[in-house]
Amino acid sequence: MLTWTIERRLELAKRAELLRKELGELKAEVAGLEAAEVVFGQWAEATGGGRRPPGIVSPEPEPEPAAVTVGPGAGGMRVVPDRVEGMGLEVLTSEYRRIMEIVAGADGPVMAKDVALALGREATPAKIEPVRGRLRKLADRGWLVRTASGRYRPR
Repeated sequence: MLTWTIERRLELAKRAELLRKELGELKAEVAGLEAAEVVFGQWAEATGGGRRPPGIVSPEPEPEPAAVTVGPGAGGMRVVPDRVEGMGLEVLTSEYRRIMEIVAGADGPVMAKDVALALGREATPAKIEPVRGRLRKLADRGWLVRTASGRYRPR
C-alpha cells in the first residue's frame, strides 16, 4: 500500500508539473491576445473601424496611429526574465518583487502557503496555487531556489 501511495504521489506530481507548464503557455497566449485587442482597438478608433466617411473628394493624410504600450507578458515578453548576474529586482513586476521580498525576509525556506498569507490572501487552494506558480516561475528562471521539500529560499 505504501509503494502504491508513493508511486501515485509521484505520478500526480509529474502531472501537476505538466499542467503548470500548460497553464504558463495558456497565460502567455492570453497575454498575446490581450495585446492584439489593444492594437486592434487603437486601429479601429483611428480608422473608424476601417471605414472611410462618405463624401471625401481628396484623400486626407492618415492619422498617426497611437503608440501601443505593452508591458511584460505581452507580445511574447516574459513576465519573469531569466536572472543573470548583476540583475536587480527592478526588472520584475511589483507582484513578483513583493514575493521576492517576502522570501528574502523569511528566517528560512518558505512554503507557498506562507507567502500567500504574507500577501494577505486566504489559505485556500484557489488563493495559494497562483502564488505557488509564481514561486516556481521565479525558481525556474533563477531568482529563487526550490528545495527538495518544495520550499523556496533566495538564491
